[in-house]
Amino acid sequence: MTQEQKKIILEIARKAIAEELTGKRLLDREALLREHPWLAEPGAVFVTLNENRQLRGCIGSIVAHQSLIDDLIHNAKAAAFSDPRFTPVRPEEYDKLEVEVSLLSPPKELPYGDIADLRRKIRPGIDGVILRLGNHQATYLPSVWEQLPDFDSFFATLCQKAGLAPNCLEAHPVIYTYQAEKIEEEA
Repeated sequence: MTQEQKKIILEIARKAIAEELTGKRLLDREALLREHPWLAEPGAVFVTLNENRQLRGCIGSIVAHQSLIDDLIHNAKAAAFSDPRFTPVRPEEYDKLEVEVSLLSPPKELPYGDIADLRRKIRPGIDGVILRLGNHQATYLPSVWEQLPDFDSFFATLCQKAGLAPNCLEAHPVIYTYQAEKIEEEA
């Protein structure tokens, strides 16, 4: 991803939020696609919003199921207004938001024999992880390793996020890994 492409991605995410706040059309999707055809390619993104270095919203797609531009617009608005953990972003918060976009690679199943084998295969700081057991599923982006650098706490909280017991690795859930290119606004 070039610096120019990163700038465009952040601009689209920010304008999508502003559109929702103001009710004004700020994005010309067709013009953007004409100017930047790469935005029409399938893409999966997570949009993370922080305010004063505190999480303010985070919503995304694990698998590419629509164009990059559509996934970006949808998830930017969802992170700002539909994350069930937070109240919707208010107009006075807009300028304080720090927007971060993570472009995800396609997830790949990671076969493992036991917890020790999984511990050897997982790459902290590099791998995002999807944990699936029955009808339960949760994911952590690779950046979560910054807050939870320890394998045991990373997986215990991921199990809990999926609605499972902290020791759910003992039940041998299916594990998928992916990588993410993180694009952040300049401070």
